Amino acid sequence: LLSPGAAFSYHSPGPAELRSTAGGGGSGSLGLRCVLAAASRSFCGGRTRTGLRRSARTPRRPAPVVTARPGCSSARPTLPSAAIFAPSRAARPGAPPLRHGPAPLFFFPPSRDRSAMAARRALHFVFKVGDRGRSARFYRELLGMRVLRHEEFEEGCKASCNGPYDGRWSKTMVGYGPEDNHFVAELTYNYGIGEYCLGNDFLGITLVSSQAVSNAKKMGWPLKEVTSGIFEAEAPGGYKFYLEDKEQLKQDPVLKVTLGVSNLQKSINYWSDLLGMKIYEKDEEKQRALLGYADNQCKLELKAVGGAVDHGTAFGRIAFSCAKEELPNIEALMKKENQKILTPLVSLDTPGKATVQVIILADPDGHEICFVGDEAFRDLSKVDPNGDKLLDDAMAADSSDEWFAAHKKKKAAA
Repeated sequence: LLSPGAAFSYHSPGPAELRSTAGGGGSGSLGLRCVLAAASRSFCGGRTRTGLRRSARTPRRPAPVVTARPGCSSARPTLPSAAIFAPSRAARPGAPPLRHGPAPLFFFPPSRDRSAMAARRALHFVFKVGDRGRSARFYRELLGMRVLRHEEFEEGCKASCNGPYDGRWSKTMVGYGPEDNHFVAELTYNYGIGEYCLGNDFLGITLVSSQAVSNAKKMGWPLKEVTSGIFEAEAPGGYKFYLEDKEQLKQDPVLKVTLGVSNLQKSINYWSDLLGMKIYEKDEEKQRALLGYADNQCKLELKAVGGAVDHGTAFGRIAFSCAKEELPNIEALMKKENQKILTPLVSLDTPGKATVQVIILADPDGHEICFVGDEAFRDLSKVDPNGDKLLDDAMAADSSDEWFAAHKKKKAAA
């Protein structure tokens, strides 16, 4: 990140630091500490207004290693793996034969775990937004989504939901219906950061909505017809959405999330063999595959990008739910298979709502994956009828744009 110095002084008297996403708080050892002058002490404190309360027992995150990225104005911390390197295991009786070659050696989950796999649900994708007002207009007015809930937080999430930042942030869930049966978007807004550097990791979300196409035309929003009946619209921040010009489905109109991968077969092995997804389609010629947990859920499309996957600083996260008792099993499996665990199993408290348990993983290309206990998450994710008002009030109270303009400064570019 570029350090904006006193540019953050409009909202907090305390220090804000870049932090690794591996656990705990920031160390500031990168020299990226932003000096925050006093302006409003109401934005500070050890707890959130409606969000997480950080435990004093939470370990501090180790200082991240910064790796330069060509084309970006800054670097993203290289995340240390929390995976435990287990000794290689002997073949189990009745296990499928080992596969040789560049792909990792994965076993399919035992048949007794298949029912647990079927109970998993695709929940949401996390986007970092620098312009909250324009983003809200795109998702509400163009796509036709509604605000499901909005929450303001005073400090960074223990599971790094807002990225590697310790400062004030907000989370807005938007979608066509509740997460019980819809795939939605989580918009995370870090106060004081105006833009993020895109990579080639997130390739788009595809949904069915002729109304969204019509809305875009009425609003004068740029549209590009990429193939017959499918239009590309770009959300603020550069995130691509592909709109099928058909009547919106009665069920969830969000069809798939597309992520870039460097090695298609290796990624299929990870998502199918380890995470238990069903392979719906595989196209060797086009180097793509479609996977998912159920026919009626949003699917995950993996598409080879012809090289390394660059996450930039706008890197997102895809979230799934599973039975709470499955979370320790997932953690144990990842340790056994020598896979990355970005945040070990942790409990997240939201005052007045359910406490949820989550574990954050990374696939072979570094895509962040969240698994959360389903039972508590259904309670936590209930639609708030005041969501729109809470978002509008928060945007009205956010005087950051005026502050930066008055001081002839620009918000930080991550």
